[in-house]
Amino acid sequence: MNAILADIPSWFVVLILAVVMLSMWGAGWRLGTKLRLGDGREAGSKFDDASLALLGLLLAFTFGMSIAKHDHRREMVVADSNSIGDFYTCASLLKEPMRSKLQTTIRQYLELRVEFVQSRKNAAALEVAVQRSQLLQSQMTELVAQAVVDGTPIALSLTNTLNALISSHASRLAAARDRLPASILLLLFVTAVMSTMLVGREQGVVGRPEIGSTLVFILLVTLSVYVTLDLNQPQGGTIVVDQTPMQELLSTLNK
Repeated sequence: MNAILADIPSWFVVLILAVVMLSMWGAGWRLGTKLRLGDGREAGSKFDDASLALLGLLLAFTFGMSIAKHDHRREMVVADSNSIGDFYTCASLLKEPMRSKLQTTIRQYLELRVEFVQSRKNAAALEVAVQRSQLLQSQMTELVAQAVVDGTPIALSLTNTLNALISSHASRLAAARDRLPASILLLLFVTAVMSTMLVGREQGVVGRPEIGSTLVFILLVTLSVYVTLDLNQPQGGTIVVDQTPMQELLSTLNK
């Protein structure tokens, strides 16, 4: 289910949720009118309040998780940029022609990463970009191995910075693939729908439909869900991770 939600635009999921919530409010209203009591009170109204409290708790919980994952991805961008910059600096201490070969490969590696993020491609394209990144990593490893065989005095620093670059790539990729569990999202959707139905039932019982307030309630819930889902789609969402560190590094290396 995570893979499905990752490919479906957030606005489309939220639109369906809003339609279902509105439909369930209507169903709850019709049920409430049948259960209407003479004094206009419903014995189970406290359960309606409990469902709304649970919905608020789930919204806060899922939103907090999405924000935390978004912040982690942003931290990984900074770490990735630092590791590439450190490796490039270390490569600049090599002798020619190894220095130019390695620095050119590092720039190609950085350009690939910046270009992919700016193009906002889907998950399938991400796998292709990962394979190209791994190919460039293999080329860098071969160049470093050749420099070590040639007896470079910075063999330890060169190897350590290469290891840091590869580790940073793995950490950033893991952060990009880290999504909210599908079970939590499903629970959120079900709670939103059922809470709206209970609201409609309570209004039906007292015989006083509050259409305007109900629409505002649905709008606020769906907007909250939209932001949560958008944060959960690092490749296709409108809320993107700031790539300024990578872009600034690329600009510096191209000078």
